Amino acid sequence: MKRIAILTAGGDTPALNATIHGAVMRANQCQLEVIGLRHGFNSLFDERVPHIRLNPLFAAIPELDPTMGGTIIGSSRKYVGDRSDDELSVISDRLKRLKIDGLICVGGDGTLNGLQPLCDIVPTVLSPKTIDNDLGLNYANESDQWQRVEDDSQSDGYRYELKETQARTPSGFKLTEMINYVTPGYATAVYVSAAGVQRIRTTAESHSRVAIIEVMGRHSGYIALGSSYGQPDIVLMPESPLCLEKVTERVKELYDLQQNVVIVCGEGIVDETGEVLGSSQASTDPAGNILLSGAAENLRQLLIKSIGDKFFQKNNRQVSAERAIFTRKVGHTQRGGRPVAFDRFHAAQLGGKTIDMLLEGQNNAVSTLRLTEDHGFQVASFYSSKFRDRWGHIHARTVHESFYDADRMHISPTGIEYLLPIFTDAIGADDTECIRQTLFDSGNLYRRYHSVNSDIEKRVQYLD
Repeated sequence: MKRIAILTAGGDTPALNATIHGAVMRANQCQLEVIGLRHGFNSLFDERVPHIRLNPLFAAIPELDPTMGGTIIGSSRKYVGDRSDDELSVISDRLKRLKIDGLICVGGDGTLNGLQPLCDIVPTVLSPKTIDNDLGLNYANESDQWQRVEDDSQSDGYRYELKETQARTPSGFKLTEMINYVTPGYATAVYVSAAGVQRIRTTAESHSRVAIIEVMGRHSGYIALGSSYGQPDIVLMPESPLCLEKVTERVKELYDLQQNVVIVCGEGIVDETGEVLGSSQASTDPAGNILLSGAAENLRQLLIKSIGDKFFQKNNRQVSAERAIFTRKVGHTQRGGRPVAFDRFHAAQLGGKTIDMLLEGQNNAVSTLRLTEDHGFQVASFYSSKFRDRWGHIHARTVHESFYDADRMHISPTGIEYLLPIFTDAIGADDTECIRQTLFDSGNLYRRYHSVNSDIEKRVQYLD
């Protein structure tokens, strides 16, 4: 094996460049050439296959900065997926002409589904990334516990549910048995969302208001769970159906006590019937992921009706419930910007691990992060077939039920135990020093922003 290709696919996360950097550093040690495929799987559908030499003479190009968010080789939401034999033959020919001996894809569950046909063409492995932290398993055989129930409201006529098993109960669950404990990008996203909660709190306090803050995560509540670091009063998770009566009473109780309330809700929260509160539309990835929006605003309307104006008009606090309750979205800031030290370090480890996996002859496998009792986090590999249920689906990992206290509507002791290994030292001294030195650098007022894309375009090469 002499030449490896790497691509990034799906939505961007803060730790993509760190993953690429880790792979390149390990490749340099192994005397392997690394080719970056420009704009993800899109490059394979372009007859010229735009690509970049990431380590000429076994030295990383200077544009590859692990502290920079996004990805210097670009990304797209196009996947190989189910293609005709003729299309796959063309892709195979292009990879052969590039003299590619192995392929690394950096992505989430959509990427893992979308790369499957490539595994029959060239050894292909995945390095995980997603701010949602939903690529993994709560325990090794969790994928075998999914059951399929007929449901005409679903596009394929079925819905999928997890069976109740001993492994899913707190007594039978161990953090050290989680497959892919945490994905690069998650820590930075939580850093941004928790800081956002703290900042919104002061406005809520100053004006005696109820703030509903919506965070990303689709149907997985990991970002909402991590936002507990911002000390919200209520955390609402997609995994726990909303009880409006319970939320209303808790809001009124807290408002009487402190004249403000801060609620964090995941964008995929559902009502008691299981219906998503926000609007939704299908995305373009092979995992069938849904794009969600509007959960916070819909929750706001429900609370306006259930609490009513009279409650807020007591003691001249507010004119109306509509004025008292407001919403904010943390939005795309969660998946952009400089990655914190935890993400940079472990993304680089996982990227480097994929090089070793290819050299060991692995194919259709994922580099993963495991928590050990004695040695902290360690990298490992896991075959992607073990992520699939008996019908071939890869399900987004949901927050384990023991991490959340549905009665208190807040993080549980087990959830705290889960977060501590990730965030205790997540932010490095260099992170805070970087903020001090660069954000208010006077040069920012004089110099225009210089995009790394301008420099990368000069390095792009094409097939003849």
